[in-house]
Amino acid sequence: MDGLRCLVTGGTRGLGRAVCEALVRGGAKVAFTWSRSQHDADDTLRALGPDARAFRGSVADGAHADAVIKALVAEWGGLDVLVNNAGINQVLPVALIEEADWDAVMDVNAKGTFLFSRAALRPMIRAKRGHIVSIGAFSEGRVMEAPVHYAASKAAVRGMTEALAREVGRYGIQVNVVAPGLMDAGQSRGLPQHRLDEYLGQNPLGRLLTPAEVADVVVWLVTTENRSITGARIAADGGI
Repeated sequence: MDGLRCLVTGGTRGLGRAVCEALVRGGAKVAFTWSRSQHDADDTLRALGPDARAFRGSVADGAHADAVIKALVAEWGGLDVLVNNAGINQVLPVALIEEADWDAVMDVNAKGTFLFSRAALRPMIRAKRGHIVSIGAFSEGRVMEAPVHYAASKAAVRGMTEALAREVGRYGIQVNVVAPGLMDAGQSRGLPQHRLDEYLGQNPLGRLLTPAEVADVVVWLVTTENRSITGARIAADGGI
């Protein structure tokens, strides 16, 4: 990974931060986006070192996506890797999902993935190489209880990945989606114990994964060791 120029959306907590840290350990240049906590952004910058870059804004804002990519290309001369990690969830039954809730989840999870992928592809196509890895979810492809709007947004990410891989493969660009299981961070901490027990009862490994374990899968996909995998959904979920 030495010298790879990488951007991770939503890079200040959980899986996003773990991916940033793994990339830096491998020698990559890393930038990340964030939208909420200045404290988390500052803490992540300190952890990643002086060469890291941070950009505040919503991934659902096309002007923000274009500006971030433009700034990185101006400074780095190009972009090799995009990890679409930013995402939100609301644990609501369908009867309580308002139209605004649907729009918010789809805007961040699906539209944000599209906007940053579109912006990143411009320098990648010119260079005729690159990797895009988006973060999906085990719930979009399995019979597991999940909020309807969240599952729909992650299914959209999977479909986008498969279509994009076919379209841009001719330029040497690989596009994949990693579908994590529940991790000992983020949304799993807000689940009631009976839901966690139900999940663990169906998991062959019988435990929650760590963000670092899933980050290792994401990072391997963007290294030079991966020369053939594209358009794939990689399940990093413990066998659910």
